Amino acid sequence: MTGLRVLIAPDCFGDSLTAVGAARAIESGWRQARPDDTLVAVPQSDGGPGFVDVLASRHLHMQVRRISVAGPLAAEVDAAWVFDEVTRTAYIECAQACGLALLGGPPTPSTAVAAHSAGVGQLIDAALDAGARTVVVGLGGSGSTDGGRGMVQALGGIDAACRRLAGVDVIAATDVEHPLLGPAGAARVFGPQKGADPVTVELLEARLTDWAAHLEGACGRAVTGLPGAGAAGGLGAALLALGGHRESGAALIAGHTGTAAELAAADLVVTGEGRLDDQSLHGKVVGALAAAARSHDVSVLVLAGQVALGRQALRAAGITAAYSLSEYAGSVERAIGDAAEQLAGLARQTATGLARE
Repeated sequence: MTGLRVLIAPDCFGDSLTAVGAARAIESGWRQARPDDTLVAVPQSDGGPGFVDVLASRHLHMQVRRISVAGPLAAEVDAAWVFDEVTRTAYIECAQACGLALLGGPPTPSTAVAAHSAGVGQLIDAALDAGARTVVVGLGGSGSTDGGRGMVQALGGIDAACRRLAGVDVIAATDVEHPLLGPAGAARVFGPQKGADPVTVELLEARLTDWAAHLEGACGRAVTGLPGAGAAGGLGAALLALGGHRESGAALIAGHTGTAAELAAADLVVTGEGRLDDQSLHGKVVGALAAAARSHDVSVLVLAGQVALGRQALRAAGITAAYSLSEYAGSVERAIGDAAEQLAGLARQTATGLARE
């Protein structure tokens, strides 16, 4: 198997490696084993961490701007957002302001309760001040479950936020379709990932229920059951209530990066993420790429931090094979602590296996 055109299109690997960094590592390792292949690196995102980074890496006309905003807890953080002056479109990543990685340590029940989204509101405010007529908010990787209350308050409250966003196209770019409340909602599904124990989950659910009633009453729009309302700890619900609409983050980035055209020309797709599991197949980068590749009869290989899907599930999703970075590295700790080198090594090993076929 020689002279392949390989599309390298990974998502980020959690907090250990950005999508841009992952693409570079895979490209480096792959080239060592198969120097005659044509490698096309197109980093991806589903709206979570790396959303802004991916956009900035692909579009020279997009300006990266930085401001200091409220982090998810007490301290302020330096947050980046991207502005396209041609289309007057701002791209904001909620993880830049209220991401899990900004908690300063492992999430706990206390941080699950205290974390807020005020910094996201400050980013939106900065975008509006810059003249944005479209605001795209990437939702994912949030450490908060406040239903967007902090964001709304940072915009001056519900009435002020509605006035501020009047005439602005607001897009919630998300990889999940979860509603705000209930068994499939923000608190019960994602709360434990943010440090919430069972008691805290119920506290968060009750708090979201009260806030949702207030939000919907003031805005006159029922949003709690809408797909994506539960994204980023309920930020989706607030954006939808304020007049926004939801789009797939993975599809949005794929459109901006020309992924469809690159995929049609590829012989092989190599993608990846921090953990390959059932959620990967529902709106996330890997699942979206595998579905698109199937229509072109292109094989898909996944290099993931951890692989929690069996062969049958992989085959059903259109994934040819998946390889675990933690298994290659020998431990999860090494896979995280030395992510770039280990991923390059795994890519080299995977490419070497193809060279022998």
